[in-house]
Amino acid sequence: MSVTPIESTRARRPTRKTIERRSMPPTPGRVPLNIVLGLLMVYFLIPFWWLIVNSSKSSAGLFGGGSSLWFAGDINYVQNFIDLFTYGGGIYARWLANSALYALVGGIGATVLAVLAGYGLAKYSFAGRRFSFAILLGAVMVPTTALVIPTFVLFAQVGWTNTIWAVIFPTLLNPFGVYLMNVYARDAVPDELLDAARVDGAGEFRSFFQVALPLLRPAIVTVLLLSVVASWNNYFLPLVMLSDNRLFPVTVGIGLWQSTASTYGAAGSQSLWSIIVLGSLVSVIPLIIAFLTLQRYWRGGLAIGSLK
Repeated sequence: MSVTPIESTRARRPTRKTIERRSMPPTPGRVPLNIVLGLLMVYFLIPFWWLIVNSSKSSAGLFGGGSSLWFAGDINYVQNFIDLFTYGGGIYARWLANSALYALVGGIGATVLAVLAGYGLAKYSFAGRRFSFAILLGAVMVPTTALVIPTFVLFAQVGWTNTIWAVIFPTLLNPFGVYLMNVYARDAVPDELLDAARVDGAGEFRSFFQVALPLLRPAIVTVLLLSVVASWNNYFLPLVMLSDNRLFPVTVGIGLWQSTASTYGAAGSQSLWSIIVLGSLVSVIPLIIAFLTLQRYWRGGLAIGSLK
């Protein structure tokens, strides 16, 4: 028969101080902080609310006056949605598929390379380790836009411009992801745990996959999320590398529509502005879904270290 210690039973019961603390109203010192957080939340949600509201309007509703932060008299979500996916022979659906391809392949590939490189820098000693880490820090500080033109010249010499590889291969290199994995693996994976695995007969690959990799899950999800978002929002690189509009991601495609609408005002008899706004809203939804989907694993991984 198992007997629960009295001390552990008492520890689970909330004390009077705990109950009083939970029932106390917020302290006056937190009120300004809550106000600032509320203002920041409103500030960041206003652009998204603007997209939701104006994607329901027709071209006349967009430019016919009235409040830009509230709906017009007629709601045209269905018609705008049909126009969005039928305009130009349904090119918008192809742009979405291209963005998904670039984001998934580039994001997953960048995460795999970041995990391997960051773990190797953190847990193995080799000649040139400090120099390699210094090069990594320098690469983090270089803006990615500054590397687009040299990358274009390099890919033009090998004949890779105007191909999907011209967009995917540069996104595989994520110096910040390598740095994040290096810093996290240094503390999250104790050297004593790896030494114990080696003493038990586990090789380096088994120690990595069965011991280190589960502990690195929060950082892996973080790097994957950041890499996917960066690849999805990438604009300048595909703009320079691609000339075939069938290979454009959704960011470059919407930019093309915007430049056309700004120049000509309308394409044929249909104005582009209504589908541009709705297309921008639709392009944000996959990122929201990705964040909400990965957030569960993110939080679950962060809680692993608190369980014994």
